[in-house]
Amino acid sequence: MKRLLAALSLLLALAFAFPLTLQDDLGRTVTLKAPPKRIVTMLPSVTETVCALGACDRIVATDDYSDWPESVKKLPKAGGLYNPNPELIVSLKPDLVLVSKYGRLYETLERAGLTVYAVRTETYEDIFRTVRTLGRLLGLEAQAERLVAQIQKEVYQEEARAAKAKSRPRVYYEIDPTPYTVGPESFIGVLIQKARGVNIVPKELGLFPKIAPEFVVEKDPEVIVATYPNALETIRKRPGWDRVRAVRAGRICVYTGGEDSLLSRPGPRVAQGLRLLVDCFHGRP
Repeated sequence: MKRLLAALSLLLALAFAFPLTLQDDLGRTVTLKAPPKRIVTMLPSVTETVCALGACDRIVATDDYSDWPESVKKLPKAGGLYNPNPELIVSLKPDLVLVSKYGRLYETLERAGLTVYAVRTETYEDIFRTVRTLGRLLGLEAQAERLVAQIQKEVYQEEARAAKAKSRPRVYYEIDPTPYTVGPESFIGVLIQKARGVNIVPKELGLFPKIAPEFVVEKDPEVIVATYPNALETIRKRPGWDRVRAVRAGRICVYTGGEDSLLSRPGPRVAQGLRLLVDCFHGRP
């Protein structure tokens, strides 16, 4: 009887929640007549969040890079930001497509009559805002609040571990060999702070700025974090970088093979990325 009442309460709540109209991260008005049952996710962090909300079974396709949880690997792949496959997406007849704010995919899909919601998750607070937004879009608001609380609890546990450290090393984080890095107000920048590191990049440069290699030599970080293949060799070969304290001391942490996803995806596994940084800056317990 209790289960029946709970199910009826859920159905009533959904009946009052939909039709639902929200503004997406492009400022567009998006209306859903009912909770979506066929979803295409075009961002790995969004795929992970939808699954963490318990709605993995509603996803009918993802972008090329979504690979967690394991079950999404077998789903049809609809390309990426620069090479999307709108024909495949349209053929799957989704009732909601979740896309990046960047790119023009939403225009093509809208012309085909699909409901498209654009997402931007770049700051630490964006992670929780996106969880709650997806909870509303999917009719899973209670699950979204539980997920927010779970992520925050896991992050706090890693923060508490970092708080025991006696030092706060100066840190340079490299996304790719261009080099692109992270500003202190990006979600990765906040993770660096929570891990008791000091980002050498000033906030005036933006969230994910491109910098000159000479800037790093001048700032002389004590730790370098990189998240792309062959980063160690790339960094060591740069002119003048043999004078950088992190290079001289061998304090270069390179994360690839799935670990990079824990750091680069602003989603439900963000505390695991924070754990990597705490271990890198202060050593494993």
